[in-house]
Amino acid sequence: MLLGVNIDHIATLREARKINEPNPLEAIFILKNAGASQVTLHLREDRRHIHDEDFKAIISQSFLPLNLECASSMIDTIAPYSPHRVTLVPEKREEVTTEGGLDLHQKQVQDAIKKLQTHSIPTSLFIDPKIENIQLAKKLGVQSIELHTGEWANLFLMAYTNLKHTHNSIPSLNLPTQELEKQMQENLNKLKECSILAKELGLEVFAGHGLNYQNVSPIASIPQITELNIGHAIIARAIFVGLFEAIREMKELIKR
Repeated sequence: MLLGVNIDHIATLREARKINEPNPLEAIFILKNAGASQVTLHLREDRRHIHDEDFKAIISQSFLPLNLECASSMIDTIAPYSPHRVTLVPEKREEVTTEGGLDLHQKQVQDAIKKLQTHSIPTSLFIDPKIENIQLAKKLGVQSIELHTGEWANLFLMAYTNLKHTHNSIPSLNLPTQELEKQMQENLNKLKECSILAKELGLEVFAGHGLNYQNVSPIASIPQITELNIGHAIIARAIFVGLFEAIREMKELIKR
């Protein structure tokens, strides 16, 4: 199981003070020494965390492959730099974080895939775990898909943590634990079913969003999934134990 570490939130901390530290570039060498498989960045349209200079510095100096997440509208900006992989994600400026998977029927998404193919850049699609998404991804000619695990993560938080008692509670999931557990199992079954189909169709299968030290194991145990991309949980853990140790702990969990 490969681990891609998303370092966006190092830049989030920098942007909170609008100064020049911490610099995300410094993290690259820790990622490498801690055994991460790749560095993941999300270059958003509004540049709320990662900026162009971060992306350019990392792509030129990183020992690790770069998985660049971006919206379909960003292709002309990033294609000339030939990242190792581009993962197309949906994006809304008002959202706190990515809220769901791509709509693969959108012409803008399909045009972006064609542009990336023209530049010979391997392309992955961040999608909700639905059979029709897997089938359409195959027709669009991409090499891989990343299954959105946000629903799984939110259900887990509301079922097994204190989130429901905080100001960040998710009202739509304020349900009895038994119902949350039922929905968790249904979501996990969908992730498994989609992973199996994607593998059968010759697509590489990745997963990510909201995964943390408590909820990652059932996802990591799906044999068809070969890579997880995890950011916020690792950066948050790094505040207390350091980035190297935070990555090492996550690698141990997914290895099991």
